[in-house]
Amino acid sequence: MTGLKRTVRTGSRMSLRADSMLSTALLSELASPGGDLWLISGWITDVEVLDNSQGAFDSILGEDPPSACRLSNILALLARAGTSIHIVTRPDAHNKIFIERLRAGVQDDGRLHIILDPKVHEKTLCGREWILSGSMNFTVSGLGDNEESVTYQVDQSEVAQAHLDFFEKWGVNT
Repeated sequence: MTGLKRTVRTGSRMSLRADSMLSTALLSELASPGGDLWLISGWITDVEVLDNSQGAFDSILGEDPPSACRLSNILALLARAGTSIHIVTRPDAHNKIFIERLRAGVQDDGRLHIILDPKVHEKTLCGREWILSGSMNFTVSGLGDNEESVTYQVDQSEVAQAHLDFFEKWGVNT
């Protein structure tokens, strides 16, 4: 079954950023957690993905919700809610802070799988029913400054195939 598909070209010339697309996708996952979530990107920064300074997302973010939520915070919340988090990134110093914060935030080691692949170039975030992919690394520049093309798709067959491909490629069993 084919669902929603939207491609956005971001960057300073277009006055478009990918932050809101990313935060919306992650909020949808928090609203219905479980299954597997894959984040694949050669470079990952612990970017702020959700502004909760007005408390608009308190009910989704749980007890003692932060006013600003970073990528590692959201992924840790998902792990606590039962989602298995799979991170595939390069063994690069740039990714170290994100990985350390994520490991510190995830209390169940069985819910977090970090794969360091020196050749990874794909850029994808894939939840239970959606996939976000394109040219964008999950960094400050990727989300806002760089000229990027990002596709958000809700399609059960595409998502299922992506999950199968990721498990096959990186050998993670849950």
